[in-house]
Amino acid sequence: MPESILQSSIKISNEAPQYLKANLRRAYNHFDQAFLDKMEKKPNEFKACLFALCYFHSLVLGRKKFGSQGWSRVYNFNDGDLTICSDVLFNYLSKYDQVPWDDLKYIFGEIMYGGHITDDWDRRTNATYLKSLIKPELLLPNFSLLYNLFKNPDPAKHDYRGYKQYIEDKLPTEVPQMFGMHPNAEIGYLTIGCMDLCDTILEVQGESNKDGGGKEDSTMAFLKDLKNRCPIDISMFDLAAKTKDKKTPFVVVCLQECERINILLNAIRHSLDDLQLGLTGALNITDAMETLQISLQFNKVPSAW
Repeated sequence: MPESILQSSIKISNEAPQYLKANLRRAYNHFDQAFLDKMEKKPNEFKACLFALCYFHSLVLGRKKFGSQGWSRVYNFNDGDLTICSDVLFNYLSKYDQVPWDDLKYIFGEIMYGGHITDDWDRRTNATYLKSLIKPELLLPNFSLLYNLFKNPDPAKHDYRGYKQYIEDKLPTEVPQMFGMHPNAEIGYLTIGCMDLCDTILEVQGESNKDGGGKEDSTMAFLKDLKNRCPIDISMFDLAAKTKDKKTPFVVVCLQECERINILLNAIRHSLDDLQLGLTGALNITDAMETLQISLQFNKVPSAW
């Protein structure tokens, strides 16, 4: 493809939503009433298992937002896994007189979705989801899908439209317990989301300044204040003399941390001196100086520190 076309193009990615309701709605939209009507041998079992499969698909996708607490590694679960598993479910229910629960759990968890998973603990989590969802109790009335937070709809009373309406009306407000996680699990991803939002706002805002050189003046004042408040290096010779006969593990760690503090202080003073020279015109402004200036303007800790 010509480079000029690529440069003038806009990249669009089709990614799964983060929230459970949106994922469940999207997963169930892959099917229709005609697909449900194809199953004549065990219609109720098929509808119940298909809905549980969609719910499982939504859980494994929604768990990504919790970061390393959700999955130890990033896995590319996709809609193809769901549709293939639905075809497997249809074939197995059509050929067997009894629902082969163990076979379905193995194919879904170890082959289809499990084919993406490389971590043993993630594989265990995936198997636990299927063990809680794909089981004979799924056909009982008032069966709860994980932790009594969401009742499985009665397949005898719901058709395709009924299931879709059930998702819209009955799915409770999303909480980490619906993923089998601790309530505090959402603190991390909400904090990261808030920080990403603030960083994006700062990046897209205009760089114009009505006061002309006011931005550089404020940066220079802040820079001088930091240099005045920056402490002197820790004397490692004095510390070594004081701890000559006390080489305990705590002392050794303290000495190592003092060495690291000195390295950090030198890096801070060196970057502040370079930025001051750059703002006064003695040096050319580099990318590192510009990044440091932006961080100081927004009162953020520079990445180099």
